[in-house]
Amino acid sequence: MVNEDVLMTRLNKLKEYISFLDSIKKYTESEYIKDPFIYGSSERFLHLAIECAIDIGNHIISDMRYRKPETNRDVFEILYENEIISIKLKENLGNMASFRSILVHDYVRIDRGMVYKIITEDLKDLKSYTKEIVRYFYV
Repeated sequence: MVNEDVLMTRLNKLKEYISFLDSIKKYTESEYIKDPFIYGSSERFLHLAIECAIDIGNHIISDMRYRKPETNRDVFEILYENEIISIKLKENLGNMASFRSILVHDYVRIDRGMVYKIITEDLKDLKSYTKEIVRYFYV
């Protein structure tokens, strides 16, 4: 059984990160790219949001005693296998897990335009993830 307090704490933290990232949408891509405070904090909050999504998945996998993931991308595969998230989220969040590695390890070559695009177009996947997790465990 999943520890509901731990799960809700992480879901709320993810919502907090998403809220910050949503506020970035008021900037144009040009404004975003030119301001190191905007893009720097955005990159960090995007990293934290992805990390939180992975952590939520790992927590569920551990508590439910599903097979152990070998990679961060695998976390979403396992959640899909166990009918917790949709195939679309499995694919999209798996891609985000891979992008997390770029944010963390290949930060010298981060494509700021790509980060802006993720923030403006792909946050819906993290929002859907929270909804699907809540629906599975609380509805």
